[in-house]
Amino acid sequence: MASLSFEVIHVLVFCAFILTSASSQSHPHQPEKHAALFVFGDSLYDAGNNNYINTTMNYWSNFLPYGETFFGYPTGRVSDGRLIPDFIAEFAKLPFLPPYLQPGNNQFTYGANFASAGAGALDETYQGLVISLNTQLTYFKNVEKLLRKKLGDEAAKKTLSEAIYMISIGTNDYLSPFFRNLIVLQSSQKQNIHIVIGNLTVVIKEIYKKGGRKFGLVNLGPISCLPTMKAIKSQ
Repeated sequence: MASLSFEVIHVLVFCAFILTSASSQSHPHQPEKHAALFVFGDSLYDAGNNNYINTTMNYWSNFLPYGETFFGYPTGRVSDGRLIPDFIAEFAKLPFLPPYLQPGNNQFTYGANFASAGAGALDETYQGLVISLNTQLTYFKNVEKLLRKKLGDEAAKKTLSEAIYMISIGTNDYLSPFFRNLIVLQSSQKQNIHIVIGNLTVVIKEIYKKGGRKFGLVNLGPISCLPTMKAIKSQ
């Protein structure tokens, strides 16, 4: 657990440093520059996208006690307050990124949050109930086109190359077979790891093709220590 905490802090510091460095390079008499923040992932990063999809209560967080300690109301975040991308945006003096699917959200110069609670790198993970990583990539490509249309090719290219790309994904890919009461053999587990990493690699390469260069990824925590997994083991 201490190792995971260290890695999360490392990602926080890295992303915040890059974002604030970009902001500090602006000229005193020019509008303040900033690096955009594009967020992909699962419940650790979801700012409320699941509020706007046809899913079940298991994947919604739009009711109390979610959100009560900071926002005072549920926002769709799987937290009683802020998430990691919120702290990074706050530190870098950026506004909190709204969920990409929020109606009326068409301002992407600060970035976008595509994350979905329950999502995985595999399309099959809770398929039809969450926004898979591949679908999140499709959303990003839509934003890339909008930025090129709004800013022009050169300005959009600069925005995308200076942006930070945060990704937290994979836990649900390894958990979902247990929750679906599937028999998980050790050999299939190892194969699954390669597939998950392969899918994630493809997505990163696609973002790279669009100009992405700065990536912040959080390693998976000790899944066997999760209360849900302990409950399954005890059965």
